[in-house]
Amino acid sequence: MTKLPVLLSIPHGGTQRPPELDSHLSITDKDLFDDSDPFVMELYDLGQKVEGVVKTNIARSFVDLNRSLQDLPPQNPDGLIKSSTCYQKPIYKKGHEPDESLTNVLIEMYYKPYHRSIQKSIHDLDLQLCLDCHSMASVAPNISPDGGKKKRPQFCLSNQDGKTCSQEMLELLTSCISESFEIDKKDIFQNNPFHGGYITKTYGNNPIPWIQIEMNRDMYLSKSWFDDVTLSIDSSRLRQLNKQFEDSLNLFFSNL
Repeated sequence: MTKLPVLLSIPHGGTQRPPELDSHLSITDKDLFDDSDPFVMELYDLGQKVEGVVKTNIARSFVDLNRSLQDLPPQNPDGLIKSSTCYQKPIYKKGHEPDESLTNVLIEMYYKPYHRSIQKSIHDLDLQLCLDCHSMASVAPNISPDGGKKKRPQFCLSNQDGKTCSQEMLELLTSCISESFEIDKKDIFQNNPFHGGYITKTYGNNPIPWIQIEMNRDMYLSKSWFDDVTLSIDSSRLRQLNKQFEDSLNLFFSNL
């Protein structure tokens, strides 16, 4: 089987709590769920069908892989090591936030290995495109760039306003997603509300074109498929979206 020449980065799909933080945490399971990109592994991971997949089991609430090493609290409570969730819920017991030593342990254990995997994949694999894969809340939390504004689109595709891949490539992926997911192109925004995060900005066109993709959670966390009490989901819906994502990439590379 010929693999699609794409690397999929899934930095926010994990839900695990680092054992190093066992005695520090106050975050609830629901708050952890709301702060993650729920079910994105099932949405985006195409396994052996693509050249590479880089993913993590650790939740972004504890180590956000889509941040720079300099992006730390207290200057940014939503940085690499967070003090609160994107909905301003406390992550740690009062006075038990990670100190400098523990922060360094988390960076060495979880952050740096992820980025080394990306760098190795770029060097070793036969790639024509890299995608940083995310989901977005249907209505933005206040901490987001579009916080408190109207409902978000079905997809947002970002290339740092043309810096991480060509506009032609972004337009092609937009058209392929529109066709494969059977949604209008007007429901796929470009660089709005997101312009591409740290991973896209750092590795994009360095040397491989890079696009950040955000899928609206309404596409699978609506009542038709999801129980917000038990946090259980209709797995057939996730399989359908995963297949549509695969179809969009097949269409993309057949027209590239």
